Amino acid sequence: MSASDVPVDVVGRAIRLLLLVGEHPHGITLSELARESGVPVSTSHRLVNSLCREGLVEFEPVGKRYKPGLGLFRLGQQAGQAYGFAGAALPVMQRVTRQTEEATLMSVLDGTHHLYVHYVDGPLPVGVRSEPGRHGPLHCTSMGKVLLAFAPAEVRADLLERVELTPYGPRSITDRAVLRAEVERAAERGYATADEEHHAGLRAVAVPVLRPDGSVFAALSTAAPAFRRTLDDLVAMVPVLQAAASELGVRLPTR
Repeated sequence: MSASDVPVDVVGRAIRLLLLVGEHPHGITLSELARESGVPVSTSHRLVNSLCREGLVEFEPVGKRYKPGLGLFRLGQQAGQAYGFAGAALPVMQRVTRQTEEATLMSVLDGTHHLYVHYVDGPLPVGVRSEPGRHGPLHCTSMGKVLLAFAPAEVRADLLERVELTPYGPRSITDRAVLRAEVERAAERGYATADEEHHAGLRAVAVPVLRPDGSVFAALSTAAPAFRRTLDDLVAMVPVLQAAASELGVRLPTR
């Protein structure tokens, strides 16, 4: 991070520190906070202690690490309720998991990534796990491809030029022309797949959750270990996901 990227205002610096703490659920030291944020140690210390007083950050004396506080959790829960992720989405996603016996995930577009907002674990011993609040890449995940495919044309064109094509998995797309073709195919089919592209041994399929006006709100996905599900197995689950997405498109807030 260059010096020009560091916010000059107090509020901006405090938000930068809060976001960094949120990215380290197991804690981050003051020196690490200062280094990663670009905010001087003395300023970081003063601001993060203010966040502690508000309950947004918690200081753990053992190890001298700062962790997300209950106040931050409460804000997250309130945001989830506002977007309908808990109240409206959870029962529908649980039903999908009962039908597929695999994990069900939901993400929304957030800049040049997608943000995991909800997750339902599958009932089988070995499965896929996700952490709501974490970001994922757009180019090598089924949800990322769907969010690209159904984004407004100008947003899609911009993202297809800007997303980093990092090779996360053995089959990650690293060619921009290939990604464009994959996104076009997802738009035509109404779903996208990922075959060991983000992680080795993981396959997934995703569909868009569309608002009544046709704009994309989120992506809904089923993910499973490759040893248990072929890509054809997952594609066969698309009708289940589409039925759930149609229901969610009506039930979730329209904003």
